[in-house]
Amino acid sequence: MAMNARPDRPPTDRTMHGAPRSVTVLGCTGSVGTQTIDLLQGAAPERFKVRALVAGRNAKLLARQAIALGAEHAVVADPASFLVLRDALAGTGITCAAGPEAVIEAAERDADWTMAAITGAAGLAATLAAIRRGKAVALANKEALVCAGEVMLRAVAEAGATLLPVDSEHNAIFQSMADGNHGAIERIILTASGGPFRTASLEDMARATVESALRHPIWSMGAKISIDSATIMNKGLELIEAARLFGLDETKIDVLVHPQSVIHGMVCYHDGSVMAQLGSPDMRIPIAHTLAWPERMATTSPRLNLAAVSRLEFEEPDLVRFPALRLARDALRAGGGTPAILNAANEVAVEAFLQRRIGFLDIVATVERVLDALGTPAAATLEQVIALDEEARRAAGTFTTAKAA
Repeated sequence: MAMNARPDRPPTDRTMHGAPRSVTVLGCTGSVGTQTIDLLQGAAPERFKVRALVAGRNAKLLARQAIALGAEHAVVADPASFLVLRDALAGTGITCAAGPEAVIEAAERDADWTMAAITGAAGLAATLAAIRRGKAVALANKEALVCAGEVMLRAVAEAGATLLPVDSEHNAIFQSMADGNHGAIERIILTASGGPFRTASLEDMARATVESALRHPIWSMGAKISIDSATIMNKGLELIEAARLFGLDETKIDVLVHPQSVIHGMVCYHDGSVMAQLGSPDMRIPIAHTLAWPERMATTSPRLNLAAVSRLEFEEPDLVRFPALRLARDALRAGGGTPAILNAANEVAVEAFLQRRIGFLDIVATVERVLDALGTPAAATLEQVIALDEEARRAAGTFTTAKAA
Protein backbone atom coordinates (compact mmCIF):
# COMPACT_ATOMS: atom_id res chain seq x y z
CA MET A 1 0.00 0.00 0.00
CA ALA A 2 1.34 3.44 -0.87
CA MET A 3 2.68 5.66 1.87
CA ASN A 4 0.12 8.35 1.04
CA ALA A 5 -3.02 6.43 2.02
CA ARG A 6 -2.64 4.93 5.46
CA PRO A 7 -5.71 3.88 7.47
CA ASP A 8 -3.38 2.90 10.31
CA ARG A 9 -1.59 6.26 10.44
CA PRO A 10 -1.86 7.88 13.92
CA PRO A 11 -3.97 11.04 14.09
CA THR A 12 -1.94 14.17 13.44
CA ASP A 13 -4.45 16.83 14.52
CA ARG A 14 -5.79 17.90 17.87
CA THR A 15 -9.20 16.21 17.97
CA MET A 16 -7.92 13.39 20.14
CA HIS A 17 -7.02 15.97 22.78
CA GLY A 18 -10.39 17.73 22.85
CA ALA A 19 -9.59 20.73 20.63
CA PRO A 20 -11.71 21.26 17.51
CA ARG A 21 -10.38 20.03 14.19
CA SER A 22 -9.64 22.99 11.93
CA VAL A 23 -10.93 22.52 8.39
CA THR A 24 -10.80 24.20 4.98
CA VAL A 25 -13.16 23.36 2.12
CA LEU A 26 -11.91 23.97 -1.42
CA GLY A 27 -14.87 23.85 -3.80
CA CYS A 28 -17.53 24.42 -1.15
CA THR A 29 -20.41 25.22 -3.54
CA GLY A 30 -20.10 22.10 -5.71
CA SER A 31 -21.80 18.75 -5.08
CA VAL A 32 -19.16 17.32 -2.73
CA GLY A 33 -18.55 20.72 -1.18
CA THR A 34 -22.17 21.40 -0.28
CA GLN A 35 -22.52 17.95 1.26
CA THR A 36 -19.38 18.60 3.29
CA ILE A 37 -20.90 21.86 4.49
CA ASP A 38 -24.10 20.02 5.46
CA LEU A 39 -22.08 17.59 7.58
CA LEU A 40 -20.19 20.42 9.25
CA GLN A 41 -23.44 22.22 10.04
CA GLY A 42 -24.92 19.06 11.53
CA ALA A 43 -21.88 18.30 13.70
CA ALA A 44 -21.40 19.46 17.26
CA PRO A 45 -20.05 23.05 17.07
CA GLU A 46 -17.09 22.25 19.29
CA ARG A 47 -15.90 19.49 16.96
CA PHE A 48 -14.85 21.59 13.95
CA LYS A 49 -13.53 25.09 13.29
CA VAL A 50 -13.71 26.36 9.71
CA ARG A 51 -10.58 28.18 8.59
CA ALA A 52 -11.49 28.93 4.97
CA LEU A 53 -14.14 28.26 2.35
CA VAL A 54 -13.36 28.53 -1.37
CA ALA A 55 -15.88 28.69 -4.22
CA GLY A 56 -15.70 29.25 -7.95
CA ARG A 57 -18.18 32.01 -8.69
CA ASN A 58 -21.26 31.42 -6.53
CA ALA A 59 -20.54 34.24 -4.09
CA LYS A 60 -24.03 34.34 -2.59
CA LEU A 61 -24.02 30.70 -1.54
CA LEU A 62 -20.42 30.99 -0.35
CA ALA A 63 -21.36 33.90 1.89
CA ARG A 64 -24.32 32.03 3.39
CA GLN A 65 -22.10 29.02 4.11
CA ALA A 66 -19.38 31.14 5.68
CA ILE A 67 -21.84 32.93 7.95
CA ALA A 68 -23.61 29.70 8.96
CA LEU A 69 -20.32 28.04 9.91
CA GLY A 70 -18.57 31.06 11.37
CA ALA A 71 -15.70 30.68 8.91
CA GLU A 72 -12.63 32.85 9.32
CA HIS A 73 -12.07 33.48 5.61
CA ALA A 74 -13.99 33.15 2.32
CA VAL A 75 -12.57 33.19 -1.22
CA VAL A 76 -14.25 33.30 -4.61
CA ALA A 77 -12.05 32.30 -7.55
CA ASP A 78 -13.86 34.59 -10.01
CA PRO A 79 -12.71 38.19 -9.40
CA ALA A 80 -15.93 39.49 -10.95
CA SER A 81 -17.88 37.98 -8.03
CA PHE A 82 -15.82 39.67 -5.31
CA LEU A 83 -18.09 42.68 -4.71
CA VAL A 84 -21.08 40.40 -4.17
CA LEU A 85 -19.09 38.39 -1.62
CA ARG A 86 -17.71 41.45 0.14
CA ASP A 87 -21.13 43.06 0.47
CA ALA A 88 -22.74 39.85 1.71
CA LEU A 89 -20.08 39.47 4.43
CA ALA A 90 -20.01 43.12 5.50
CA GLY A 91 -20.10 43.42 9.28
CA THR A 92 -19.62 39.70 9.95
CA GLY A 93 -15.90 39.84 10.72
CA ILE A 94 -15.25 37.20 8.04
CA THR A 95 -12.38 38.24 5.77
CA CYS A 96 -12.69 37.66 2.04
CA ALA A 97 -10.65 37.69 -1.16
CA ALA A 98 -10.91 36.74 -4.82
CA GLY A 99 -8.82 35.41 -7.69
CA PRO A 100 -6.56 32.42 -8.37
CA GLU A 101 -3.80 33.60 -6.03
CA ALA A 102 -6.32 34.00 -3.21
CA VAL A 103 -7.44 30.41 -3.76
CA ILE A 104 -3.86 29.19 -3.33
CA GLU A 105 -3.42 31.34 -0.23
CA ALA A 106 -6.54 29.83 1.31
CA ALA A 107 -5.23 26.32 0.61
CA GLU A 108 -1.96 27.24 2.31
CA ARG A 109 -3.66 28.38 5.52
CA ASP A 110 -3.01 26.15 8.49
CA ALA A 111 -5.78 23.55 8.83
CA ASP A 112 -5.82 20.03 10.21
CA TRP A 113 -8.04 18.81 7.37
CA THR A 114 -8.71 20.13 3.87
CA MET A 115 -11.41 19.00 1.46
CA ALA A 116 -9.95 19.21 -2.08
CA ALA A 117 -13.10 19.36 -4.21
CA ILE A 118 -12.28 21.91 -6.90
CA THR A 119 -12.97 19.99 -10.09
CA GLY A 120 -10.81 19.90 -13.19
CA ALA A 121 -7.29 21.16 -13.80
CA ALA A 122 -8.25 24.35 -11.94
CA GLY A 123 -7.99 22.44 -8.68
CA LEU A 124 -4.48 21.08 -9.17
CA ALA A 125 -2.46 23.99 -7.79
CA ALA A 126 -4.71 24.42 -4.74
CA THR A 127 -4.63 20.69 -3.97
CA LEU A 128 -0.84 20.68 -4.22
CA ALA A 129 -0.65 23.69 -1.89
CA ALA A 130 -2.81 21.88 0.68
CA ILE A 131 -0.69 18.73 0.45
CA ARG A 132 2.50 20.68 1.04
CA ARG A 133 1.25 21.71 4.50
CA GLY A 134 1.74 18.09 5.58
CA LYS A 135 -1.69 17.57 7.13
CA ALA A 136 -4.76 15.53 6.06
CA VAL A 137 -6.23 16.18 2.61
CA ALA A 138 -9.56 14.62 1.67
CA LEU A 139 -9.22 14.08 -2.05
CA ALA A 140 -12.34 14.55 -4.18
CA ASN A 141 -10.50 15.98 -7.19
CA LYS A 142 -9.80 13.01 -9.49
CA GLU A 143 -7.48 15.11 -11.63
CA ALA A 144 -4.96 15.45 -8.80
CA LEU A 145 -3.84 11.82 -9.12
CA VAL A 146 -5.05 11.06 -12.65
CA CYS A 147 -3.28 13.99 -14.30
CA ALA A 148 -0.55 14.90 -11.83
CA GLY A 149 -0.05 11.71 -9.84
CA GLU A 150 3.74 11.81 -9.90
CA VAL A 151 3.79 15.45 -8.77
CA MET A 152 1.21 14.97 -6.02
CA LEU A 153 2.67 11.77 -4.58
CA ARG A 154 6.15 13.27 -4.49
CA ALA A 155 4.73 16.22 -2.53
CA VAL A 156 2.89 13.85 -0.17
CA ALA A 157 6.12 12.00 0.59
CA GLU A 158 8.12 15.19 1.10
CA ALA A 159 5.54 16.83 3.38
CA GLY A 160 4.43 13.72 5.26
CA ALA A 161 0.82 14.45 4.32
CA THR A 162 -2.07 11.99 4.46
CA LEU A 163 -4.46 11.57 1.53
CA LEU A 164 -7.96 10.44 2.48
CA PRO A 165 -10.00 9.23 -0.53
CA VAL A 166 -13.49 10.71 -0.89
CA ASP A 167 -14.74 8.87 -3.99
CA SER A 168 -17.10 6.20 -2.72
CA GLU A 169 -15.13 3.41 -4.41
CA HIS A 170 -11.71 4.49 -3.17
CA ASN A 171 -13.07 5.22 0.27
CA ALA A 172 -14.52 1.71 0.33
CA ILE A 173 -11.11 0.24 -0.49
CA PHE A 174 -9.51 2.48 2.14
CA GLN A 175 -11.93 1.23 4.79
CA SER A 176 -11.49 -2.39 3.71
CA MET A 177 -7.73 -2.07 4.17
CA ALA A 178 -8.08 -0.84 7.73
CA ASP A 179 -6.56 -3.98 9.28
CA GLY A 180 -3.15 -2.93 7.91
CA ASN A 181 -2.28 -6.21 6.14
CA HIS A 182 -1.32 -4.39 2.98
CA GLY A 183 1.30 -6.93 1.92
CA ALA A 184 -1.34 -9.67 1.84
CA ILE A 185 -3.50 -8.00 -0.82
CA GLU A 186 -4.03 -10.02 -4.00
CA ARG A 187 -6.22 -7.50 -5.79
CA ILE A 188 -8.88 -4.88 -5.28
CA ILE A 189 -12.25 -4.57 -7.00
CA LEU A 190 -13.91 -1.28 -7.91
CA THR A 191 -17.63 -1.51 -8.59
CA ALA A 192 -19.55 0.37 -11.28
CA SER A 193 -23.29 0.86 -11.53
CA GLY A 194 -23.16 0.44 -15.31
CA GLY A 195 -24.93 3.74 -15.84
CA PRO A 196 -28.09 4.33 -17.87
CA PHE A 197 -26.87 2.28 -20.87
CA ARG A 198 -25.77 -0.87 -19.03
CA THR A 199 -27.97 -3.10 -21.19
CA ALA A 200 -28.18 -0.87 -24.29
CA SER A 201 -26.86 -1.93 -27.68
CA LEU A 202 -24.27 0.06 -29.60
CA GLU A 203 -27.04 1.08 -31.99
CA ASP A 204 -29.11 2.42 -29.10
CA MET A 205 -26.13 4.31 -27.68
CA ALA A 206 -25.40 5.84 -31.09
CA ARG A 207 -28.87 7.40 -30.92
CA ALA A 208 -28.61 8.40 -27.26
CA THR A 209 -29.75 11.89 -26.30
CA VAL A 210 -28.23 14.14 -23.68
CA GLU A 211 -31.31 13.65 -21.51
CA SER A 212 -31.10 9.85 -21.61
CA ALA A 213 -27.35 9.89 -20.86
CA LEU A 214 -27.91 12.11 -17.83
CA ARG A 215 -30.59 9.81 -16.40
CA HIS A 216 -28.48 7.82 -13.95
CA PRO A 217 -30.39 4.92 -12.38
CA ILE A 218 -28.86 5.21 -8.90
CA TRP A 219 -26.77 8.30 -8.17
CA SER A 220 -27.73 11.97 -8.32
CA MET A 221 -24.68 13.76 -9.73
CA GLY A 222 -23.58 16.71 -11.82
CA ALA A 223 -23.78 16.62 -15.62
CA LYS A 224 -20.12 15.84 -16.33
CA ILE A 225 -19.78 12.90 -13.95
CA SER A 226 -23.19 11.57 -15.06
CA ILE A 227 -21.94 11.39 -18.65
CA ASP A 228 -18.69 9.79 -17.44
CA SER A 229 -20.80 7.17 -15.70
CA ALA A 230 -22.74 6.55 -18.90
CA THR A 231 -19.51 5.95 -20.88
CA ILE A 232 -17.89 4.25 -17.83
CA MET A 233 -14.99 6.68 -18.24
CA ASN A 234 -15.49 7.52 -14.58
CA LYS A 235 -14.41 3.99 -13.69
CA GLY A 236 -11.36 4.31 -15.93
CA LEU A 237 -10.31 7.49 -14.16
CA GLU A 238 -10.93 5.81 -10.80
CA LEU A 239 -8.77 2.86 -11.85
CA ILE A 240 -5.85 5.23 -12.53
CA GLU A 241 -6.46 7.03 -9.24
CA ALA A 242 -6.64 3.76 -7.29
CA ALA A 243 -3.32 2.53 -8.73
CA ARG A 244 -1.61 5.69 -7.52
CA LEU A 245 -3.47 6.12 -4.27
CA PHE A 246 -2.85 2.57 -3.06
CA GLY A 247 0.45 1.88 -4.83
CA LEU A 248 -0.94 -1.05 -6.82
CA ASP A 249 -0.01 -2.39 -10.23
CA GLU A 250 -2.79 -2.05 -12.81
CA THR A 251 -3.09 -5.84 -13.05
CA LYS A 252 -4.20 -5.98 -9.41
CA ILE A 253 -7.20 -3.69 -9.97
CA ASP A 254 -10.44 -5.19 -11.30
CA VAL A 255 -13.75 -3.57 -12.18
CA LEU A 256 -17.14 -5.24 -11.79
CA VAL A 257 -20.50 -3.84 -12.85
CA HIS A 258 -22.81 -3.92 -9.84
CA PRO A 259 -26.13 -2.25 -10.73
CA GLN A 260 -27.47 -2.07 -7.15
CA SER A 261 -24.51 0.13 -6.04
CA VAL A 262 -24.57 -1.39 -2.55
CA ILE A 263 -21.01 -2.74 -2.44
CA HIS A 264 -18.67 0.13 -3.31
CA GLY A 265 -15.34 -1.67 -3.24
CA MET A 266 -13.67 -4.92 -2.22
CA VAL A 267 -10.20 -6.03 -1.17
CA CYS A 268 -9.17 -9.63 -1.89
CA TYR A 269 -6.44 -11.12 0.33
CA HIS A 270 -4.19 -14.05 -0.46
CA ASP A 271 -5.82 -16.21 2.22
CA GLY A 272 -9.07 -16.12 0.22
CA SER A 273 -10.78 -13.48 2.38
CA VAL A 274 -12.67 -10.66 0.70
CA MET A 275 -13.32 -7.47 2.66
CA ALA A 276 -16.06 -5.24 1.31
CA GLN A 277 -17.59 -1.91 2.29
CA LEU A 278 -21.35 -1.60 1.87
CA GLY A 279 -23.66 1.37 2.22
CA SER A 280 -26.47 3.37 0.69
CA PRO A 281 -25.48 5.36 -2.43
CA ASP A 282 -24.99 8.61 -0.50
CA MET A 283 -21.79 10.62 -0.81
CA ARG A 284 -22.16 11.96 2.72
CA ILE A 285 -21.00 8.55 4.01
CA PRO A 286 -17.47 8.63 2.51
CA ILE A 287 -17.20 12.37 3.12
CA ALA A 288 -18.05 11.88 6.80
CA HIS A 289 -15.56 9.02 7.04
CA THR A 290 -12.72 11.28 5.91
CA LEU A 291 -13.95 14.27 7.91
CA ALA A 292 -13.90 12.37 11.22
CA TRP A 293 -11.03 9.94 10.46
CA PRO A 294 -9.62 8.11 12.36
CA GLU A 295 -12.82 8.38 14.38
CA ARG A 296 -16.41 8.16 13.08
CA MET A 297 -19.24 10.71 13.06
CA ALA A 298 -23.00 10.28 12.84
CA THR A 299 -24.83 11.14 9.62
CA THR A 300 -28.48 11.20 8.56
CA SER A 301 -27.71 9.11 5.46
CA PRO A 302 -30.28 6.40 4.66
CA ARG A 303 -29.45 3.12 6.36
CA LEU A 304 -28.83 0.13 4.14
CA ASN A 305 -31.64 -2.44 4.23
CA LEU A 306 -30.31 -5.62 2.64
CA ALA A 307 -33.66 -7.39 2.92
CA ALA A 308 -35.24 -4.63 0.85
CA VAL A 309 -32.41 -4.77 -1.69
CA SER A 310 -33.03 -8.53 -1.87
CA ARG A 311 -30.31 -9.40 -4.40
CA LEU A 312 -26.87 -8.25 -5.46
CA GLU A 313 -25.76 -8.70 -9.08
CA PHE A 314 -22.30 -8.54 -10.65
CA GLU A 315 -21.06 -8.76 -14.22
CA GLU A 316 -17.89 -8.10 -16.18
CA PRO A 317 -17.79 -4.76 -18.01
CA ASP A 318 -18.31 -4.99 -21.78
CA LEU A 319 -15.21 -3.39 -23.30
CA VAL A 320 -16.71 -3.43 -26.78
CA ARG A 321 -19.68 -1.26 -25.83
CA PHE A 322 -17.68 0.66 -23.21
CA PRO A 323 -14.10 1.06 -24.54
CA ALA A 324 -13.30 3.92 -22.12
CA LEU A 325 -12.12 1.43 -19.51
CA ARG A 326 -9.67 -0.09 -22.01
CA LEU A 327 -8.32 3.37 -22.90
CA ALA A 328 -7.79 4.16 -19.22
CA ARG A 329 -5.86 0.95 -18.61
CA ASP A 330 -3.71 1.65 -21.66
CA ALA A 331 -3.05 5.20 -20.43
CA LEU A 332 -2.06 3.93 -16.98
CA ARG A 333 0.36 1.42 -18.50
CA ALA A 334 1.84 4.08 -20.81
CA GLY A 335 2.42 6.45 -17.90
CA GLY A 336 3.98 9.88 -18.26
CA GLY A 337 1.44 12.46 -19.36
CA THR A 338 -0.90 9.99 -21.06
CA PRO A 339 -3.49 9.94 -18.23
CA ALA A 340 -3.55 13.76 -18.31
CA ILE A 341 -4.28 13.64 -22.04
CA LEU A 342 -7.05 11.09 -21.45
CA ASN A 343 -8.68 13.28 -18.82
CA ALA A 344 -8.45 16.56 -20.72
CA ALA A 345 -9.71 15.11 -24.00
CA ASN A 346 -12.61 13.48 -22.17
CA GLU A 347 -13.64 16.75 -20.50
CA VAL A 348 -13.76 18.54 -23.86
CA ALA A 349 -15.61 15.68 -25.56
CA VAL A 350 -18.20 15.44 -22.77
CA GLU A 351 -18.84 19.17 -22.99
CA ALA A 352 -19.25 18.90 -26.77
CA PHE A 353 -21.82 16.13 -26.26
CA LEU A 354 -23.70 18.16 -23.63
CA GLN A 355 -23.81 21.00 -26.15
CA ARG A 356 -25.22 18.52 -28.70
CA ARG A 357 -22.31 19.04 -31.11
CA ILE A 358 -21.27 15.36 -31.18
CA GLY A 359 -22.97 12.04 -30.54
CA PHE A 360 -22.65 9.89 -27.45
CA LEU A 361 -20.28 7.35 -29.03
CA ASP A 362 -18.14 10.21 -30.34
CA ILE A 363 -17.06 11.04 -26.77
CA VAL A 364 -14.71 8.08 -26.31
CA ALA A 365 -13.82 8.06 -30.01
CA THR A 366 -12.56 11.63 -29.61
CA VAL A 367 -10.49 10.69 -26.58
CA GLU A 368 -8.88 7.84 -28.50
CA ARG A 369 -8.03 10.15 -31.43
CA VAL A 370 -6.34 12.64 -29.09
CA LEU A 371 -4.37 9.89 -27.35
CA ASP A 372 -3.15 8.59 -30.71
CA ALA A 373 -2.22 12.10 -31.84
CA LEU A 374 -0.25 13.18 -28.76
CA GLY A 375 1.56 9.97 -27.81
CA THR A 376 3.19 9.54 -24.38
CA PRO A 377 4.94 12.78 -23.38
CA ALA A 378 6.52 13.36 -19.97
CA ALA A 379 4.68 15.19 -17.20
CA ALA A 380 7.03 15.37 -14.23
CA THR A 381 6.11 18.88 -13.06
CA LEU A 382 2.83 20.68 -12.50
CA GLU A 383 3.76 23.11 -15.28
CA GLN A 384 4.22 20.22 -17.71
CA VAL A 385 0.91 18.71 -16.66
CA ILE A 386 -0.93 22.00 -17.21
CA ALA A 387 0.73 22.55 -20.59
CA LEU A 388 -0.16 19.03 -21.68
CA ASP A 389 -3.72 19.50 -20.42
CA GLU A 390 -4.04 22.60 -22.60
CA GLU A 391 -2.57 20.83 -25.64
CA ALA A 392 -4.96 17.91 -25.28
CA ARG A 393 -7.91 20.28 -24.94
CA ARG A 394 -6.94 22.08 -28.13
CA ALA A 395 -6.64 18.79 -30.01
CA ALA A 396 -9.97 17.54 -28.69
CA GLY A 397 -11.57 20.86 -29.56
CA THR A 398 -10.33 20.55 -33.13
CA PHE A 399 -11.69 17.01 -33.47
CA THR A 400 -15.09 17.82 -31.96
CA THR A 401 -15.45 20.94 -34.10
CA ALA A 402 -14.62 18.93 -37.22
CA LYS A 403 -17.14 16.26 -36.20
CA ALA A 404 -19.86 18.86 -35.62
CA ALA A 405 -19.19 20.40 -39.03
